[in-house]
Amino acid sequence: MLDLCLLGTSGMMPLPGRWLTALMARLGGSSLLVDCGEGTQIAIREKGWSVNPVDTICFTHYHGDHISGLPGLLLSMGNSCRTEPVTLIGPKGLEKIVNSLLVIAPGLPFKLEFIELNEKEQDIAVNGYNLRAFKVNHNVPCYGYTINVPRGGRFYPELAKENNVPVQLWNRLQKGAIIEHEGRIYTPDMVIGPPRKGIKVTYCTDTRPVQSLIENARNADLLICEGMYGEESKIQKAVENKHMTFCEAAQVAKEAEARELWLTHYSPSLLRPGDYIKDVKKIFPGSYAAKDCRSVTLGFPEEEN
Repeated sequence: MLDLCLLGTSGMMPLPGRWLTALMARLGGSSLLVDCGEGTQIAIREKGWSVNPVDTICFTHYHGDHISGLPGLLLSMGNSCRTEPVTLIGPKGLEKIVNSLLVIAPGLPFKLEFIELNEKEQDIAVNGYNLRAFKVNHNVPCYGYTINVPRGGRFYPELAKENNVPVQLWNRLQKGAIIEHEGRIYTPDMVIGPPRKGIKVTYCTDTRPVQSLIENARNADLLICEGMYGEESKIQKAVENKHMTFCEAAQVAKEAEARELWLTHYSPSLLRPGDYIKDVKKIFPGSYAAKDCRSVTLGFPEEEN
């Protein structure tokens, strides 16, 4: 099960009832953040979740509305008696920028570990998460992130019998062991079918529509994507500022064949995002103008009999 909460949906500046951009994911006792705008730790508390288990923080880029909440969050984590390391992931320059911010958050009781992104696409396995970072098109280096939760193959007793696998080895092989028994080597594929569909969530803000986003969101269970402007009349402004309109984001979701789209990262001038969703749904019916604290729990899809 993957728990998700869109903690903040505002771009550029917070508004009453709308914190700056951040997403929190929980998986198997571990918590991950993507971006950490001002007010993120308050939004976490309002949700009823804890800052203590946060062990991975990913940054799309280093504009203030995506990172300004980091010092306060780290201080709160330290005050919650956290001592385990925290992994920070982001574009080149991450360690230098974070260390500058730590001037106002000294003496943390846990170590910070840095992973700086330097490729157009980069796969990262950290703290139980399989992440893919991919470069997008903003006016500073910026990345989107896909969270993949893989699912192993199904156990087939009939396959084990066909391969003459002794019953006493079945359990260990299901867990991935390779076993030598009575002069023969037994491998997991002798009892387990091919990998099944897992869970896939893609998150991206601050970009124009780009092929890298479409490809990395391909068949995602959920695409959380920026929609800075609801009004199509602001398309030129979106182009100039390297952002997207609602309809452009919906077109991305359609081309990626995602299951669902949550729009986020709204312009402060966009006071009622929901007013524009009707036209967006004509492009991609599974579109939603997300509000702060929109949440979902994603499980593995049910298997067909």
